[in-house]
Amino acid sequence: MTVETFNPTLQLTVTEAARAHIRNQLSRHPEAQGLRLYVKESGCSGFMYQVDLANEVNAGDQIWEEDGVRIVVDAGSLPYVNGTKIDFVKEGLNASFRFDNPRASGACGCGESFAFDE
Repeated sequence: MTVETFNPTLQLTVTEAARAHIRNQLSRHPEAQGLRLYVKESGCSGFMYQVDLANEVNAGDQIWEEDGVRIVVDAGSLPYVNGTKIDFVKEGLNASFRFDNPRASGACGCGESFAFDE
């Protein structure tokens, strides 16, 4: 019998484009403690990434910090975001974060939501 232990350490890969965008947003909102990344149940595949300013860091939150960029993840979202690559992409007039989670089991056609086998 193999027993797997969950390690709550937050592991993210954040591209330079994403870091630059996050630094820009945080410089415009000095009261923010960082960028909050979380997952909510939504969309046709089940889950959706959400980002917001983290005005506070709560007990149980995990923090990823590097090069002046701080990302805060709540304990409930951690299993869904751990190992994710975050990019920031500009296409014409549109710009958005892109998330690539190698542990996701699928995504909807529009790319807004993803499935995750628990």
